[in-house]
Amino acid sequence: MPVERTLVLVKPDAIQRGLGAEVLARLERRGLRLVGLKLIQIDRGLAERHYAIHRERPFFAGLVDFITSGPVIAAVLEGLDAVVLVRNTMGATNPRDAAPGTIRGDLAVEIGHNLIHGSDSTETAATEVALFFRPEEILDYRRAIDPWVADAKSP
Repeated sequence: MPVERTLVLVKPDAIQRGLGAEVLARLERRGLRLVGLKLIQIDRGLAERHYAIHRERPFFAGLVDFITSGPVIAAVLEGLDAVVLVRNTMGATNPRDAAPGTIRGDLAVEIGHNLIHGSDSTETAATEVALFFRPEEILDYRRAIDPWVADAKSP
């Protein structure tokens, strides 16, 4: 399992509902390390670049409108297999299909307000992190608990 970095966006619905800290805490409790964090208002240009893969889909405009509708928390998380850990902790995209115990399964109701975005691959993560963070905004550090979370030498 490689050490990876991934982007997480805590979406406007989570911020409006006061769930930002809980969402991040769940990811940290999985053993992921916050290495970049900021509260931002995404403008249309950044939103359109972020969702560019969906540009030709009928829901593109709605995605852009929603993500620009209020503040979001942008975070870079790091850890062994970070992309998969974040995605599993988030739960299925549609909260109705998300397992109990996941962020979406416990806290979200419908797909349009599903609280959180997480990169879907290491390649996407690299692109998305670069969209939201300058290199100097990402810290490289270790926590005293890291050896207790995962053995970096394990396969």
